[in-house]
Amino acid sequence: MYNIPEIDTTPLIAELQQISSIVNEPGDEEILESSSEELHTIFIRLDELAALDVDEKSTDAILKCSNFDPLMNTISRFRFLYNLKLEIEQAKSLLESPDPWKTLRYFTFYPNYLQLARTEYTGSGLKPGDYVLFLGSGPLPLSLIVLCHEYGLFGIGIEQDGKRAALSRQVISCLGLSENIKIIEGNHFSLPLKTNCDLYMVAAQAEPKKEVFEQLAKVLPKGSKVSYRLYEKGLRRVLDGSSIFDLPSGFEEYLRVQPEPPVNNTVVFLKRN
Repeated sequence: MYNIPEIDTTPLIAELQQISSIVNEPGDEEILESSSEELHTIFIRLDELAALDVDEKSTDAILKCSNFDPLMNTISRFRFLYNLKLEIEQAKSLLESPDPWKTLRYFTFYPNYLQLARTEYTGSGLKPGDYVLFLGSGPLPLSLIVLCHEYGLFGIGIEQDGKRAALSRQVISCLGLSENIKIIEGNHFSLPLKTNCDLYMVAAQAEPKKEVFEQLAKVLPKGSKVSYRLYEKGLRRVLDGSSIFDLPSGFEEYLRVQPEPPVNNTVVFLKRN
């Protein structure tokens, strides 16, 4: 069995603190519109750190450091905003492309989404013609796009930011999927909808997780299927704060699919009981 070596967390925590102090300064819009090479380098470095194999003892040491919560809140905010910036840029590149599908397939993480879609399709027992809802679909709703295009599903995306919702509708239109995918401006309190869905998917970035799942537990019919993604490997588990939350009563986990390369996400399947 492969044993993950224990690491010295002192320099790692010091580096995270230094990164936190830098990324805490710019505001949200400044990060979203930034062309800063320094911020790009920090984003890449955080991805490198997230991929580190970290043993349980080292993880506990990081979780117990004196300023863990504000440190991770700052880093999580930056990673969310910078990922969003890249997603918006990718969405706009599709709109400008003479061949949107070819451009989409060249995106770095497209193979990840193909694999995740296959996992979610089989794990939830979906079939062509079924409806899926994605909570927190974003400006480039790749999960919905892949599921609907590859498996003949119908999708509903819920996005709380009006500009991002409008951009995603343009992307869906340019890919010829407007009949399959509808985008609603709203959040978890927009549920329930009139359309009964065969799977409710919760985005990794949909926050606050506890509130989201408490609302789902209140409004979803018994027997409803829900999937969400989390990180359980390496330092990624620490850097992604949404992976550390307690699932409220009302749900029963029936399947957990561990990631295989190139995917980093564990996919968890629940039933409303």
